Amino acid sequence: MLVIPPNSAPGTGREWVEVGGSQYIPLACNLPRQQKAPMSTASLTIDLDALTTNWRMLDSVSSDRVETGAAVKANGYGLGLGPVAKALVSAGVRRFFVAVAEEGAELRRAIGPDPEISVFSGHMQGDTDLLAQHGLTPMINSADQLVRQFETLPGQPFGVQLDSGMNRLGMEPAEWDSLRDITMSQEPTLLMSHLACADEPGHPMNYRQLQTFRGMTDGLPVRRSLAATGGILLGPEYHFDVTRPGVGLYGGMPFEEARPVVQIDLPIIQTREVDTGEAAGYGNTWTATRPSIIATLAAGYADGIHRLLGPKTKLYAGEVACPIVGRISMDLITADITDLDGYVPDSLSLLNSAQTVDILADNADTIGYEILTSLGQRYARRYGALT
Repeated sequence: MLVIPPNSAPGTGREWVEVGGSQYIPLACNLPRQQKAPMSTASLTIDLDALTTNWRMLDSVSSDRVETGAAVKANGYGLGLGPVAKALVSAGVRRFFVAVAEEGAELRRAIGPDPEISVFSGHMQGDTDLLAQHGLTPMINSADQLVRQFETLPGQPFGVQLDSGMNRLGMEPAEWDSLRDITMSQEPTLLMSHLACADEPGHPMNYRQLQTFRGMTDGLPVRRSLAATGGILLGPEYHFDVTRPGVGLYGGMPFEEARPVVQIDLPIIQTREVDTGEAAGYGNTWTATRPSIIATLAAGYADGIHRLLGPKTKLYAGEVACPIVGRISMDLITADITDLDGYVPDSLSLLNSAQTVDILADNADTIGYEILTSLGQRYARRYGALT
């Protein structure tokens, strides 16, 4: 049986909660809690209606003769390849882009036989069976890949990726000059390149790459693609025949009109009162400057919440901002909820309309792509409207 000091009995000073018979345990912080269904893991809400709205808006930027595809690599930018792709198919997408053949195989199983699936990494050694079995279209990047395609999958669809100046993937102009005729004799379905600086509209590299791509492809009887999200927003001269939006679908910059697609809510495990001068978290990097209420939440860098977010980032209870205090650890985050005036919700929101994916990216000195694709597997994923 617990021994309760006489001056600490229930109702006389510090509050205690009965756990059976005459046994009581002290409440660390006597604050009213929001009544909701309990939640033990962080929650990731994905608004597929917002996703498809973003696709339709980007589709409307180009003319009717331009096909708008969708990039769904990296597990649909971290949001779930199957649900994301199925929603986009329902919206009208008939051409998808993935990074590697394994992603393409998973995508094919999710969306069925009809949409075209292009693989940016091309025809890698060991990919032949996957490409054939799942009807994937490799975007050939080199002479070696071209030979592999012709020898192992003769007559099967393929595209070609051209390097217009990014120096990453694709055939350089001189290589393309030497291989163009034999490549075109096998009737590729698409010629594509990728812009290095499309998120900076005034960057001279955009026009240089446009001119290089035109020089490599003008006059050839095959469809062309240069623009992802940023390229779409540069204007119609960058659209060619096929666009392939990615991050803009998921609510990221540079598509400023994008609707938010993702919300992250973190459950509160415990709250405690700390006095002025007390610290929280590893390294004592934060010290209370006033009597404070600290909430400990069930998420951390193992869930893709980067440690660098800590000093600048807030968690939200409705419209009230609660700053992260102390270091973000593997599984836990501490936040100052003093300004909630005694109210303790079941969870606080990290990613929402007030703190978008790009705000989080700025706080972590990274990009929205990394924030989304870093999201871990422990989230309870829910597909529906954001709150």
